[in-house]
Amino acid sequence: MSRYKGVISYDGSSFCGYQIQPRDRTVQGELEKALRKIHKGQHIIVEGSGRTDAGVHAYGQVIHFDSPLEVPVEKWSTVLNTTLPDDIVVKSVEAADNDFHARHSAIGKEYRYRVYTSSERDPFKRHYSHYYPYKLDLEAMEKALGYFLGTHDFTSFCSAKTTVSSRIRTLHEISFTQEKDELIFKFVGNGFLYNMVRIIMGTLLEVGRGRKQPEQIPMIIEEKNRKLAGKTAGPEGLYLWKVFYE
Repeated sequence: MSRYKGVISYDGSSFCGYQIQPRDRTVQGELEKALRKIHKGQHIIVEGSGRTDAGVHAYGQVIHFDSPLEVPVEKWSTVLNTTLPDDIVVKSVEAADNDFHARHSAIGKEYRYRVYTSSERDPFKRHYSHYYPYKLDLEAMEKALGYFLGTHDFTSFCSAKTTVSSRIRTLHEISFTQEKDELIFKFVGNGFLYNMVRIIMGTLLEVGRGRKQPEQIPMIIEEKNRKLAGKTAGPEGLYLWKVFYE
């Protein structure tokens, strides 16, 4: 039995999230279905670095699985891609140590969030960028970003459904660039809570519209009260971009 580490991309538009569910189409479900076909009916469990929600995309999701088959490691991507549906692509596969775990071995992640602000709705972007057709104060938003950097208890910026015991996370980098009518935000940290990036984004958009002031961010963090932060921004703009390991 050999362990393999894979990097995959997927369009989350038609998935009910990453994690397998009994009656819904999921990324994990499609991966395990493909591996079951390759292994002639044997169930092969796939572990991911994290569970993306329905509608959330991935450019660099990391998975691992164990296989008894003697497939040359350089052939795994081709074997999987010919079996998987078109909205999942295996970008690379490599041999991994038996103690490697896609989730537990990760030391950090990068997420990106896309917002398009054109006054005219673009039907071709509706699944891939969050539509927000309002004038935004980018200077105020950039100022607000700085308050999120560092180590904080992000209780105010996670879903009430969050079940982990510690909500302390460290954000190493938050920045954004502008490309024509789109803003692309980059978040790099040692870990992220359930809906954390989307709630931060919802709060930043409120800052951009003047509904919140950048200077309020430290207070919102300190109060550990979800009701003080902004709305949860839509899933369509969010991408799991990269996962970091030692």
